[in-house]
Amino acid sequence: MELTFLGTSCMVPTKERNVTGIFLSYKTYGLLFDCGEGTQRQMNIAGINRNKVTHIFLSHWHGDHVSGLIGLIQTLGNQNTQNEEKKKIIIFGPKETEKRMEHLLQTCIFENKLIMEIHELNPKKGELLKIIDKEDFYIETTALDHGIPCIGYRFVEKDTRKIDMRKAMELGLTEGPLIGKIQKGVDVEINGKKITPEMVSTIKKGKKIGIVLDTGLCRGASLIAEDADLLICEASYASAIEEKAENNKHLTAKQAALLAANSNAKKTNINTYFSKI
Repeated sequence: MELTFLGTSCMVPTKERNVTGIFLSYKTYGLLFDCGEGTQRQMNIAGINRNKVTHIFLSHWHGDHVSGLIGLIQTLGNQNTQNEEKKKIIIFGPKETEKRMEHLLQTCIFENKLIMEIHELNPKKGELLKIIDKEDFYIETTALDHGIPCIGYRFVEKDTRKIDMRKAMELGLTEGPLIGKIQKGVDVEINGKKITPEMVSTIKKGKKIGIVLDTGLCRGASLIAEDADLLICEASYASAIEEKAENNKHLTAKQAALLAANSNAKKTNINTYFSKI
């Protein structure tokens, strides 16, 4: 698992920091969270092959979070050759995403060579909605409070069971179907003796990553942050101008830090941001 910050600035890119984009590489999956202008260039700088992108997750449709989409779509399509099947990109976004994607594709003249599977999400306030469930991980979303349809995302790696083969062999277990059952948490029997998974294995807890981009304080932000190993959280305003943050549905640095502390997040990257590419 590798997480790369492609942009950590707010509305306007600076000489040192691009607008929002976060890339999570996990096994064969390339998960891009938001795609602000310049995202492709940032991927070049970070050494990320754009063809690795398999899923795009949009928090909301403000320009600094989506204006790099059209360029990325065109580039990925153009990298297909005549002998290859069309590349498929799966896009998730809040309410109105289908309509806005249609409009986006009308802004330029080009042949769309991608297969785009678009999922429009409208989670209930205060509830986590599971949107992807793979063998090794799942992703949840919930509503945030930004004045327009806006959602946060939560990547959860599933727990895995690690077999202690020395202990297993001492009990007569070797590689094979019985070990496979133990791996799935199922009791087995050998030579008339029951062997439980706890006798020969331990659980390795999966990692949780919460992504909260652009929101005021709300229950949804707390749900995304809860028990996260890493919380990525916006903080567009200094604590001295909290009233302005509330009016614009953003968090202050203090509010973001308190959100992390109250949610038992183990590590936090606050978006003013402190990391940069």
